[in-house]
Amino acid sequence: MKSTLLLALLGIASLAVAGPGGPERPKITNIDHVAFYTTAPDGVTHLYHDVMGLESASPFEPGETLRFIVGTQWVGYSPAPDPQAFSRMDHVAFRTDNVGALQRYLTKKGVTVPTRLQRWPDGSRSFRVKDPEGNIIEFVERPKGETQDKPDADAVSRRMIHAGFVVHDRAAEDVFYRDTLGFHVYWYGGMQPGRTDWCSMQVPDGTSWLEYMLNVPAQPERRQVGVMDHISLGVENMQKAQAKLESHGWQPHGNEQAKIGRDGKWQLNLYDPDLSRVELMEFLPVEKPCCSEFQGTHPGPDR
Repeated sequence: MKSTLLLALLGIASLAVAGPGGPERPKITNIDHVAFYTTAPDGVTHLYHDVMGLESASPFEPGETLRFIVGTQWVGYSPAPDPQAFSRMDHVAFRTDNVGALQRYLTKKGVTVPTRLQRWPDGSRSFRVKDPEGNIIEFVERPKGETQDKPDADAVSRRMIHAGFVVHDRAAEDVFYRDTLGFHVYWYGGMQPGRTDWCSMQVPDGTSWLEYMLNVPAQPERRQVGVMDHISLGVENMQKAQAKLESHGWQPHGNEQAKIGRDGKWQLNLYDPDLSRVELMEFLPVEKPCCSEFQGTHPGPDR
């Protein structure tokens, strides 16, 4: 009887209630990985391995040729199927503690999901869906008891804190991310007073977030899309992070300069050969943010 009760309690603890009277949603705790396309794999390797000091790992997703480790997360690259396409982002993956239960939950919510889970060589299981704007979103459950590798002193970061992509219809995306999945606003702001150009939607059971990149023209330039479709790696101290980049041969130039963003955090933008942005960002703000207060817990090296 005690064993049965304990198992029941553990099962309840692993679920988050989506709403009064609604089905229960497993936890969504973090970004697991983000995948891009590239036309210049050697340049990608130079940026991630030589400049940022990230270790490479064997690719295992279909078509993937490069994979770089960020703590317990990773960034992957595949050859661009259409070199003329503006967007180079393939998909964004979030981590859950129960991928099978999440699959059933989304089915009950009317989301089209695959009937079978994908099993990967590292022991993880996942499935993919499309959000209301057609972005590919993957949900991943990592093997139980997985441990983090020994910290690499040469890596500029060991924590991916957010990913962002172009959003044209915020209301439609909110139905999926906020109402169905339980994401909530972490911060929002814009270049001008009274205008919201970015809205950070934090995962319901962690500190990483998805950034809606708003007010993008219907026909943007390739560089503009690369700025919008991006990832962000967290650092504790931007001065030390920049010193590490410079020790690897990088120097500030053009748009690759450290500055304080509108959210009051130090940031430094790097770009891969296809102009996809990799943003280094301090975990904590050093100034009061514009536009809105923070409405969630700040990320850190271990959260």
